[in-house]
Amino acid sequence: ISTASTVRQYLGYVKFSSAKRDIRTRQSSLISRKANMATDSRNWHSLLDSDQWVALPVAGRRPSARYKAFDLKSLSWSTIKLSTKLEAENDKDSTLLENFPAISGHSMVKWGNTLLFLGGHSKDTYDNVTVRFFDLESHMWGVMEATGKVPVARGGQSVSLVGSKLIMFGGEDKHRRLMNDVHVLDLTTMTWNVAETIQTPPAPRFDHTAAVHADRYLQIFGGCSHSIFFNDLHVLDLETLEWSQPQIQGDVVSPRAGHAGVSIDEKWFMVGGGDNRSGASETLVMDMPKLAISVLTNVKGRDPLASEGLSVSAALIDDEQFLVAFGGYNGKYNNEVFVMRPKPKDSKQPKIFQSPAAAAAAASVTAAYALAKSESLDFSTIEHSKPKVDLSVEVGVLKGEKKMLESSIAEVKTENSALMEKLVECNGTRVDLTKELHSVQGQLASEKSRCADLEAQILELQKMLSSMQSIEQEVQTLRSQKSAIEQDMELAATDQRQGSGGVWSYDAVSNAEDCNFLLSCWISFKVKFA
Repeated sequence: ISTASTVRQYLGYVKFSSAKRDIRTRQSSLISRKANMATDSRNWHSLLDSDQWVALPVAGRRPSARYKAFDLKSLSWSTIKLSTKLEAENDKDSTLLENFPAISGHSMVKWGNTLLFLGGHSKDTYDNVTVRFFDLESHMWGVMEATGKVPVARGGQSVSLVGSKLIMFGGEDKHRRLMNDVHVLDLTTMTWNVAETIQTPPAPRFDHTAAVHADRYLQIFGGCSHSIFFNDLHVLDLETLEWSQPQIQGDVVSPRAGHAGVSIDEKWFMVGGGDNRSGASETLVMDMPKLAISVLTNVKGRDPLASEGLSVSAALIDDEQFLVAFGGYNGKYNNEVFVMRPKPKDSKQPKIFQSPAAAAAAASVTAAYALAKSESLDFSTIEHSKPKVDLSVEVGVLKGEKKMLESSIAEVKTENSALMEKLVECNGTRVDLTKELHSVQGQLASEKSRCADLEAQILELQKMLSSMQSIEQEVQTLRSQKSAIEQDMELAATDQRQGSGGVWSYDAVSNAEDCNFLLSCWISFKVKFA
């Protein structure tokens, strides 16, 4: 094969593969996913787009009881028949093995082929946390006896697996007491210990989520107390047992509790939750090394995925990771199964090199170029012989994105204009209120001055009132004197009538008149003086 023909074949293959991918993408967007899943339930996962939730078309009856298993290949539910482990026949407290009680707020962790169930609330109360197990192969279940410093019974806690140890944080006990303690269960010895942490721990909470990064950093997000919902992040270094509260990067998310979380590689996915008023519609993903959180997708407010108390797990189907969500409560109990295909990591090589045909073409090109180097091939001939690549599809996509961006910019500008109008209106209102305030302040100053004048007048009147009391006493004294003089005049008149007459009578009358005159003058003078 000549070098030029090899290059042409390779470039033609690239062009054909690109066009084929574009056609497949457009076609898949026009086909109903559920219809395709129902047609070929074995390959339903190949029809999913990345980072989008899809409800699975489940065959048969939905689960109405516990102990159910869901087959992700056949998309059907089946009932599990449990068998009891009889290792504790002689145990006095064998009531733990008689029934698997109905519990809520518990934690479930997969350890090998065993599911471990820790804590939770039930009608049967216990003093300490109970560890139950379920063998996925034998369907055998029972209670694992633990020793050491067993934590008090609780629900709404988080439990994370690190190696062969379980890390339990927080929760709410049967007396509704909130906790923020850390306990460690060694699964090899079934021994509990208390982790003595340092620095400031998270506020006591329950119904939060937890994940472990790099087998060292326990990350706690969200949860609630009895009155507060959280959207904070706390990190516990499992080597130093030191708490920290780093600043979350990326999108700002609403507080939530009752959400579910699962980690895949270095991504931590969180689904659902709420704040007792509304469900959290965002599906979040946190880049754990960068502590950056972003909104992966949104659902409607009453969607089952915006529920509290739902569960989410990671499933490996045909060497590809999927998220599987189930259950929850958002005003009604849900029993639908949802799946999402997380977007895979970007490969360092183009996807075309991952197929055998592409690998063969690449090998042919490499060999051709090696041959050309040894024979001093003229590359200008090959350059001119390259077919022109049709970029119309890419240009059309870019034009569509440009229109969307221009539309978004126009909406933002409209919103900014409305906000500016409101701001101008608020400024005008503020100016009017400022003027009114100054007017009221002037009136208040005038009233203060008037009050000061009134207080001075009241003080002067009080002084006059005190002087009137002394004048009243003097007037009373003069009246007494007048009364005495009048008595003397009456005696003098009596004597005159008896015939004494003469100068004495005239003097008495004269003295009385003088006294009256002096009394009236004195009173006038005092009143005028006052």
